[in-house]
Amino acid sequence: MYLHPLLSSLSTADRKALIQRSEFRSYRRNDLVIESDEWTDRMYCVTGGLLRVVARGNAGDADVTTDFIRRGDIFHGSLLSDDRYRAASTLIAVLPSSVYLVPVAAVRELCAKHPEMALGLVDLTLRRTGLLRGRLRRLSSLSAQALVGRVLHELTQLAPVGSAGYDKRITQKVIASYSGLSREVVNKTMRNMESRGLIRRDGEGIHMAPDFGSDCDCSNR
Repeated sequence: MYLHPLLSSLSTADRKALIQRSEFRSYRRNDLVIESDEWTDRMYCVTGGLLRVVARGNAGDADVTTDFIRRGDIFHGSLLSDDRYRAASTLIAVLPSSVYLVPVAAVRELCAKHPEMALGLVDLTLRRTGLLRGRLRRLSSLSAQALVGRVLHELTQLAPVGSAGYDKRITQKVIASYSGLSREVVNKTMRNMESRGLIRRDGEGIHMAPDFGSDCDCSNR
């Protein structure tokens, strides 16, 4: 089993017991992992690939990608006070992904036995909440071109390919869903960046120019 940093301090016996109670699953690109409002008794620990957290829109409204879950990240309910929870969001595989489904009950038992593990889960949750708040601030303050630039740079860290690149299988539709822009605006912005040499494409991915910059306002370049 993939050894998540939260488990590194556990005894061999505790780790083996957790492995026996967990389930390993592989998901193809665009596979549904769990639907919003669905009840589950599992936490989802990503060991490879990339998942996206989706808030389903109302009839006629586009879905909104609120977050990404990459290797080492865990998707779980807001509280661990019960052995099962109702998923607040939909989880979809952006790329082919491998995931361990870990029983909440087993994690709760380990947290009671190892308080440092509970603190680690709290720290992970707080950090992800902080990142989400920062993204919401950017949505309201950045120009469309600067926002797309930020998202592209983030993707080079979430799904890295080669030098300063991200996996080409991540579509402009996903980028639009995550940035809060229309697909047409994302397409126009990326074509403009490509024409100016800020990004380039090859058989594996989309690559940023060396001076692209993580916080570059591309509208001023």
